[in-house]
Amino acid sequence: MITAIIVAAGTGSRMGTNIKKQFIELNNKPIIAYTLEVFQNLPEIDEILIVTGHDCIDTVQKIVNTYKFSKVKNIVQGGKERQDSVYNGLLSLSDDTEIVLIHDGVRPFVNKEDILETINNVEIGTGAILGVKSKNTLKVVGEDGFIKQTLKRSEIFEIQTPQTFYKNDILKAYEQAKTENFTGTDDASLAERSGIKVRLIEGSYSNIKITTKDDILSAKLILEEKYENS
Repeated sequence: MITAIIVAAGTGSRMGTNIKKQFIELNNKPIIAYTLEVFQNLPEIDEILIVTGHDCIDTVQKIVNTYKFSKVKNIVQGGKERQDSVYNGLLSLSDDTEIVLIHDGVRPFVNKEDILETINNVEIGTGAILGVKSKNTLKVVGEDGFIKQTLKRSEIFEIQTPQTFYKNDILKAYEQAKTENFTGTDDASLAERSGIKVRLIEGSYSNIKITTKDDILSAKLILEEKYENS
């Protein structure tokens, strides 16, 4: 069984609004509904589990009911940090789950083809994640403010979700991180640390994470383009 964990427990502090970012509406539809729709309509996904804040569970349930997301089998309370929330989700997976995809609830424009690429490229002991080549030149700067190194742009990728693993592999990685009090920047960083080899699948620049008001403007443009091409 393949399960998608949709992480929607963020507070949205960078958005500067009273509404949490996953519930902001685009064309009268909450962002998280767009995200869930992609996984709902993908035959390869058997179940969806949503992780959200304790004060958002009822709101998420209403969205699930309104849009008839039948694959959503569980809504789980998140933790203090994203890593805690994902861990809660992993602990709540069905015993039948073999492969798990971990995806940000505010990445509503992920391509179905890219999701399938992560599934098709994951094996026991390996993971598969999405990313795009950096458009900018990146430099390492020392504490004195001077540049120490210019990174080779062709080797630098901005990482996205979903990040896909066999359940037992990523659960062990999370348990190791918890035991050793390690906090990573994404799921793959925990996996890498535990010895799991992670494959990079080149994704799409439209798979944006909506965290600021500028991202809302970008999202509207992406939606307009999708409607024009449909």
